[in-house]
Amino acid sequence: GIVVLGLNRPHAKNALNKNVIKMMSKAVDALKSDKKVRTVIFRSEVPGIFCAGADLKERAKMHSSEVSSFVSKARATIHEMANLPVPTIAAIDGTALGGGLELALACDIRVAASSAKMGLVETKLAIIPGAGGTQRLPRTIGVSLAKELIFSARVVDGEEAKSIGLISHVVEQNETGDAAYRRALALAREFLPQGPVAMRVAKLAINQGMEVDLVTGLAIEEACYAQTIPTKDRIEGLLAFKEKRPPRYKGE
Repeated sequence: GIVVLGLNRPHAKNALNKNVIKMMSKAVDALKSDKKVRTVIFRSEVPGIFCAGADLKERAKMHSSEVSSFVSKARATIHEMANLPVPTIAAIDGTALGGGLELALACDIRVAASSAKMGLVETKLAIIPGAGGTQRLPRTIGVSLAKELIFSARVVDGEEAKSIGLISHVVEQNETGDAAYRRALALAREFLPQGPVAMRVAKLAINQGMEVDLVTGLAIEEACYAQTIPTKDRIEGLLAFKEKRPPRYKGE
């Protein structure tokens, strides 16, 4: 039930170009409707790097209208990724800059090695984050601190990222350079025993509820809770509790 999507452009530090965005969009579309998928982990197959952001060499060759289209496609793809109906985890074992960090911010949970470097550095290039960074970073760490990091184009390591709430877990890097990925796998395995429908509607309730006032959010929770009542998952969960055994969910 755990799907791992790995970036693998070693010669370009996993920079996001047209082809990567196209492949990512195709993968996300396939995952949306696959009921066997329970958790998705985004990682890098390239040691020491998560994603260096947009491919600036490719962008330099684009016409201005192409740039706008590319950024819109990247923003839409990352947004679709954020809306996957299952938990998503970013395993940051290396540098995540610009669009790379925006990709990680779209995940539900971020795990990073203490040696990893993260930042939205677009203002150095006289542009701004364009794939959700100006919206997701303040929602993650707060408005004032997000402004500070974006205005300064500051890069933080895993320890500082944890202290400001940018990531949920920080781990010491190991000899194989995949400590964050291993921690992400451990988290994903914690999610697997839970009811699949409950997991999907819990994510939906949280995501939608965070954008509205509390009264509206409670109404969203009520509507989402109602979706779990008639499911086979819930019956199996209650039966397993009664019989004092682990539930055996088949997914729906």
